[in-house]
Amino acid sequence: MSVKKDLLETLEKNRGKYCSGEELAQLFQVSRAAIWKAVGQLKQEGYEIKAVQNKGYFLEENCDLISEQGIRAALKEECQTIPIVIKKEMTSTNIEAKQAAALKPIHGMLFVAEQQTAGRGRRGRSFVTLKGKGIYMSLVLCPDVQSSDVIYLTTAASVAVVRAIQKLTGIETGIKWVNDIYKNGKKLCGILSEAVTDCESGQIDSIVVGIGINFSIDTQTIPEELKHIVTALYEEDKEDIKGITRNQLIAEVVNQMLSLCKELSSHSFITEYKEHSILLGKEIDVIDGENQKRAKAVDIDEQGGLVVEYPDGKRQILHTGEVSIRKCS
Repeated sequence: MSVKKDLLETLEKNRGKYCSGEELAQLFQVSRAAIWKAVGQLKQEGYEIKAVQNKGYFLEENCDLISEQGIRAALKEECQTIPIVIKKEMTSTNIEAKQAAALKPIHGMLFVAEQQTAGRGRRGRSFVTLKGKGIYMSLVLCPDVQSSDVIYLTTAASVAVVRAIQKLTGIETGIKWVNDIYKNGKKLCGILSEAVTDCESGQIDSIVVGIGINFSIDTQTIPEELKHIVTALYEEDKEDIKGITRNQLIAEVVNQMLSLCKELSSHSFITEYKEHSILLGKEIDVIDGENQKRAKAVDIDEQGGLVVEYPDGKRQILHTGEVSIRKCS
């Protein structure tokens, strides 16, 4: 790596702590002038680096630029070799991940964008990007499991996000079947899984899991029609104290997701998925095109299907589709 990249990785690993210029020069076997030059380059890119004589340099804790070095600094050792692609702008992280996977799928390959111009949600809907700091990431997954177990990846991704948020922030979130994460009754995160198939065999080569998280936002910028629907982890105008960065959360989601891939065959995370469900016991509408059916969410089965009971007592297991919680009248 270059001096700049080496320096950024070291500062990320020691975020908020001083790193001696002399020790950095010895570590990278370069001159103090080279360290000073690299610091200047990083500052030009927007990194908030403080320099104090006789102490050294440190990266401000509130500096929140997404970088490969920042992500790798928080990845587990067994995840360190995954390829990481970061761009300021992508049409969609899922689109770029699928294109790469079609050429050469690599388990754990990560795509991250500061901004998406054509992000998509389920059923081809556009993915609403709020003005603020978001996380837009996609993972290429090639788990060594039977094809019948691949369907659990979306369920596993939901658990991975809930685990990562709770571990780093202590914030409790819930899962709205199938793949949305909610905080205090509002949508915080959307997940979209898409298969990449081999053109000749028609077999699934890999799965791309796209994850969009509203990380921080000024609530005053949320459009009026969305204020009762969406939220973010942190509200900047209320001076929320984050204590973590987007790099750290991205890395922890990856850590959790790759760990859960090893549990796909056992389905051991289904219990955790159920525990975080915000639907169970609630009156819901089962949406099928233009039609809506009133039902009650009574269970989630071992395959991740939602068990619903209709007013006539009949039950159905939903494996795909859309539901909404009924408002109290």
